[in-house]
Amino acid sequence: MPDTLSTDAELDRLPTDQDLARLQFSTLLYYLHETNPDNGLVRDKTEPNAPASIAAIGMALATIPVIVERGILIREFAAKIARKRLRYLTDCPQGPEPNTSGYKGFFYHFLDIETGRRVWQCELSTIDSAFLFAGALTVATYFDRDTPDEAEIRHLATTLYERADWNWACNGGLSLTHGWRPESGFIPHRWRGYDEGLLLYILGLGSPTHPLHPQSYAAYTATYEWKKIYGRELLYSGPLFTHQLSHMWVDFRGIRDAFMRHHDSDYFENSRQATFVQQEYAIRNPMEFAGYGQHCWGFTACDGPGWITRSVNGLERQFFDYIARGAPFGPDDGTVAPWVVIASLPFAPEIVIPTARNFARMNLGMTRLYGFKPSFNPSFTIEDSPTGWWVSPYHFGIDQGPVVLMIENYRTGLLWNLMRRCSPVVEGLRRAGFAGGWL
Repeated sequence: MPDTLSTDAELDRLPTDQDLARLQFSTLLYYLHETNPDNGLVRDKTEPNAPASIAAIGMALATIPVIVERGILIREFAAKIARKRLRYLTDCPQGPEPNTSGYKGFFYHFLDIETGRRVWQCELSTIDSAFLFAGALTVATYFDRDTPDEAEIRHLATTLYERADWNWACNGGLSLTHGWRPESGFIPHRWRGYDEGLLLYILGLGSPTHPLHPQSYAAYTATYEWKKIYGRELLYSGPLFTHQLSHMWVDFRGIRDAFMRHHDSDYFENSRQATFVQQEYAIRNPMEFAGYGQHCWGFTACDGPGWITRSVNGLERQFFDYIARGAPFGPDDGTVAPWVVIASLPFAPEIVIPTARNFARMNLGMTRLYGFKPSFNPSFTIEDSPTGWWVSPYHFGIDQGPVVLMIENYRTGLLWNLMRRCSPVVEGLRRAGFAGGWL
């Protein structure tokens, strides 16, 4: 398959609905190609010997309704994939020992893709477990037929979600900790202030077995920062992915918690404003990085050229490896992530589509397997690179899901409509104080 389309005229029309469908298809193939067929575990990234990522597994589950509705797999076979994955995860060993798969219902961030056990002394991750639970609840809601496979999916997903002890993960406080390690105990950082943790609290509050304390959500929102940036008022969070990941499952249009009622906004509108702030930052380009502009933006957690300092046009530039980049307050090293732009499609299509058109011209793999490369940096020149500058050599499992799911939400609202029927999500929203709109 060619890396770019054949004519400038074709590029000028990108991306049409057909092009978005093609990008969506090639992107979601990651979850079919990078999955261990023995157990359903999904590779964290395409680097050889990479372990499984529990968040990528959750996103893989969430894409299964898209795979069925788009005619890529028939429902019966897709159900078997979901069932195998959920059955394996439910049977994975849980306990305080350092070589299990998880503890108290939560999972370690990275698992050995063959054995399903913890690798690298990584943390028991509350947020990555939340993405897994959201994916499990997605297939449990979607597979609603009275067949043995679909009934087992619902049972397994419910078991997986309901055994998570959310109060234990608070470690005696109201807010959730980032996680735990058997060697050292709880991680000192907590989920407070606006970020992707919004989904974490919705799922924790909605649990029928170990629900969070009703005041936990107030503890999360207590450190929110409402800012005025470039003439736009919004609830601030720098990396763009933080304005997207909870939105893959929840349609926040018209529903408001106490904070958003006070500011006469909602989280969907807030993500729209954040998307425009990112574009405006690139247009202003205060650090004068190469390539930035109206149709080249997207700053988020992503791969980078590496921890290195270089002289670029007479300026000392500090470059980063994998880090959460943000706008307008940084960190920033000239690295742009196409996937995070596409994931803003429902919020601001009028600026996302022209930017996607520009990326399609840039030899970044839009029409190749797995879609756009996840990040690139025109300020970090590499002589033997096809582009002349650094492009990430890998694709990441947690980058693919937002592209697939947000394209689908933009086109049909599939995930949003589906999760309106998911009782834990609806209950979690209500316990957090959300009201109005579809709720």
